[in-house]
Amino acid sequence: MAAPLHPDTEPSEAREPAAMSVRGAAVWAMAGQYLSFAIQFAASVVISRFYLGPSEVGLFSIALAAALIVAVLQDFGLSRYLSGLPRLDADEIARAGSVGLLFSLVIAVIVAASSVPMALTYHEPRLIPILLVIAGSYLFVPLSVVPMALMARAMRFHGHFAVNVGGALAQAGVAVGLAAAGSSSLALAWATVAAAATRGIIAQVLRPSLPRRLRLDGLRTLLGFGARTSVLYLTGALGTRTPDLVVGKALGTGAVGLYSRAVSLSDQFRMLISGAIGSVFFPAFARIRDRGEPMGPAYLRVCAGYSGVVWPGMAGLALAAEPLVRLLYGPAWAQTAPLLSMIATMEVMLVALPLVSDLPIIAGKLNQLLVRNVIDTVLSIVLLAIGCHWGVEGAAASRLIYGVAWYLLYFRFMQRIVGFDVASLMAIYLRSALAAGAALAPLALTYAFWAGPATIGLPALGACVVAGGVAWLGTLAVVRHPVLDELLALARALPFARFLPLGAA
Repeated sequence: MAAPLHPDTEPSEAREPAAMSVRGAAVWAMAGQYLSFAIQFAASVVISRFYLGPSEVGLFSIALAAALIVAVLQDFGLSRYLSGLPRLDADEIARAGSVGLLFSLVIAVIVAASSVPMALTYHEPRLIPILLVIAGSYLFVPLSVVPMALMARAMRFHGHFAVNVGGALAQAGVAVGLAAAGSSSLALAWATVAAAATRGIIAQVLRPSLPRRLRLDGLRTLLGFGARTSVLYLTGALGTRTPDLVVGKALGTGAVGLYSRAVSLSDQFRMLISGAIGSVFFPAFARIRDRGEPMGPAYLRVCAGYSGVVWPGMAGLALAAEPLVRLLYGPAWAQTAPLLSMIATMEVMLVALPLVSDLPIIAGKLNQLLVRNVIDTVLSIVLLAIGCHWGVEGAAASRLIYGVAWYLLYFRFMQRIVGFDVASLMAIYLRSALAAGAALAPLALTYAFWAGPATIGLPALGACVVAGGVAWLGTLAVVRHPVLDELLALARALPFARFLPLGAA
């Protein structure tokens, strides 16, 4: 069902194709996320098992982490700015595109300039060409930023599907091809260029937005919003990207390769389950705000969705870490398994309060969010630095403490902004925990009575996953978890839903 046009919508915006429903958008977003994950995961398995070891992956991880700290400024808040505007016209789109192009040049120069200092800091001259190649990828990023924001605003997530899957295919193909040819860590760097260029080309074909000339007039509102959100993104990047830098400096490239592989697997799995949905929720909650409706009930449904689906997934990943790493990546990566278990467990806390960087922006509480984000970043870095004294496993264990601290930091803040009922949220958590426990039961029982983590084979592991999925769905029904209705509604939005026994819509 198409969403109604805002009464202040400009004629240029009214000519956009009709927006899809939130559930329809979620289906497209999840489909793109799943397919992109499958492509990237397969490529990472092939590269790690046959071509690159922990030290080579670690070298690239250090370079990418350094680049991404600066590159978070690339977006300059343009996506959130365009998605959240109640009124949008061609002039505003041209201004956003102009800012994006200028910032891309600045970011590329900064990343390139950091190559020599980074090489000296880590005593690794190989970081110089890797960072120079990564710098080139940021010249293509503005080609996709504004089109993606405009498509999200119009709830046209089939466009996001094409952009994300196309970028994933290009990245995987170049990475595997160059790694097989002996390019070592540079293969991963050139893959970032291929992904950025492909995403930009597809986005511009689907939603052209490049300004015919630079528009630098009337930028006061955009720059003000962008400056504040960039501080938010920068502090967030320091918290999420510095771990690779800290671990690399304290423990070496081999350790950071193991650590970054665990983080990457955990992040990819979480994104597989829920990552794409966040891009749907921002414009959806902006519409709730514009209609003057309370956000609390909708937020509880989002919490139910995240905890009901992501908790069993991440807990299952933690429990299955050892056989997964052994079967997929081989003995060279065996030390990744305990790290993955701890980092995946941390994700359970982080998804318990979703949208902590989105809803405060929608509610006009950006300054308060910035304060908490700075505290969050300091906590992350300090705890990680302390953990490194006990090696790479100590670094991963610090993430467990960080997850608890993060939840306590943001809980009351989100409750004040959204106005959700605490008792209702706790009841959702209880139902989600019961469903997660049921999902883990088959694998836990198999470990206890048949084959342990070191000996279980892929067929048995797959059977446990299927049995866990059935137990999870059954428990959702028994405890009347609200996510079950949402899952059925999403299934009805699938193109082939009429062939499935899903009941009446």
